[in-house]
Amino acid sequence: MTVREKFQLDLNELQDKLLQLGNLADEALKKSIEALETHDMDLALDIMDNDAVIDDLYEEINDFAILLIAKQAPVAIDLRRIIVAIKIATDIERIGDFGVNVAKSAIRIGKEEHVKPIGQVKEMYNITSEMLKLSLKAFRDEDVAVAKKVADMDDKVDDLYGETIRELLEINQKQPESTAQITQLSFVCRYLERAADHVTNISESIVYLVKGKHYDLNE
Repeated sequence: MTVREKFQLDLNELQDKLLQLGNLADEALKKSIEALETHDMDLALDIMDNDAVIDDLYEEINDFAILLIAKQAPVAIDLRRIIVAIKIATDIERIGDFGVNVAKSAIRIGKEEHVKPIGQVKEMYNITSEMLKLSLKAFRDEDVAVAKKVADMDDKVDDLYGETIRELLEINQKQPESTAQITQLSFVCRYLERAADHVTNISESIVYLVKGKHYDLNE
């Protein structure tokens, strides 16, 4: 096996680890929304416990990427691939953290009946999850068109966020005794909105990988 072939295998392994990290973060978000919807405190606690798995893999990716740079001294596009992998891993790790934050809000709400159905919250997650899956595909395929499509989807999450927060504030005016729960539901919406922003960051990193220039896809 040549040095170049070994290096390509290492790059493929780095990519595989990143895709695995993305799947774990998405699963954390998915389960946290399920815990919120079903008032499943045990599931919420499991999400918090399993965050260590995401954190450990994140550190492993960083260490592996730095080792590649040190050992191979890559240039041009290969160096960008490694740098972008580190940046994307950071965004994904933050998405995993938001899953933990949602789980904590679910625990704080507890068994209390929701002041409104959480359909909009679930829709925000569904869009964010689809964005994350597409962004990982775009990274794997180095597909700028898909990366830009993902960034465009963020607008829908923003719209749902604004709409849901307005509705929660209206409920709070009529049911001030529900302020604590409404605050937690507002936090959940914010966590999802921020998760979608981090996916947009991933899309921007993919465009940089392919084009070699930075673009703000939130404009």
